[in-house]
Amino acid sequence: MEKVASRPVAEAGTPLGERLAAVGRAILPPVLGLVVLIGLWHVATHKGGSIPGPAQVWDAAVALFSDPFYRNGPNDQGIGWNVLSSLQRVGIGFGLAALVGIPLGFMLGRFAFLSSMVNPVISLLRPVSPLAWLPIGLLVFKKADPAATWTIFICSIWPMIMNTAQGVQRVPQDYLNVARVLALSEWKIVTRILFPAVLPYMLTGIRLSIGTAWLVIVAAEMLTGGVGIGFWVWDEWNNLKVEHIIIAIFVIGVVGLILEQALILLARKLTKESS
Repeated sequence: MEKVASRPVAEAGTPLGERLAAVGRAILPPVLGLVVLIGLWHVATHKGGSIPGPAQVWDAAVALFSDPFYRNGPNDQGIGWNVLSSLQRVGIGFGLAALVGIPLGFMLGRFAFLSSMVNPVISLLRPVSPLAWLPIGLLVFKKADPAATWTIFICSIWPMIMNTAQGVQRVPQDYLNVARVLALSEWKIVTRILFPAVLPYMLTGIRLSIGTAWLVIVAAEMLTGGVGIGFWVWDEWNNLKVEHIIIAIFVIGVVGLILEQALILLARKLTKESS
């Protein structure tokens, strides 16, 4: 009886082999990039100095993340609570900006007179640094927490307005002419014609807004204090724990990356469903 030679499971050229090769091509470059970064960091700090090396930061991270959700009072909490507090402020400010900015973007793109009236105001206010609005929030709300949320709202709303309006303005006029012939209501025009066409632009504005919001919240919390990753960084600086500051930098970067990738996946899913 002849024996049948078994083929390798991941032989090159097979679907499984191609998938493994694709995964390797996707993973290898960023892993090498991180290795190079850590190597340069080690070379720059191995002779000592004010900046701790990778080994010191790793030891501090192990101790820090062994209990990230401890509570020893209102101003002494684990890094997990600080990240969640910052995400909560970003979520509230970003959500309010979406509720206002996306409908306003549709209206500006739909009605030329309204666009001509509002665009100069947007052009005047959009270049202003978001942190310049923080004192106004403190003056109005009298508390640091809503003032930080107000700052997130201001910095998040502009990309949503501008990208949504641009998407509406780029809808082919033929689509709107057909809607006019069919005597469609404004609601049906928005939901059946404009929304599917504007969705990619709108999602781009949302991605830009969430990235800006996560950047700004760190600076805002450094100024307002309380609980949050920005305040935690400033507090660790006052305690001269530089290794904790480096850990916070990595945590801020990882959280921002997760937020961006989640929105990219959402954008792909919604775009496929609408097409």
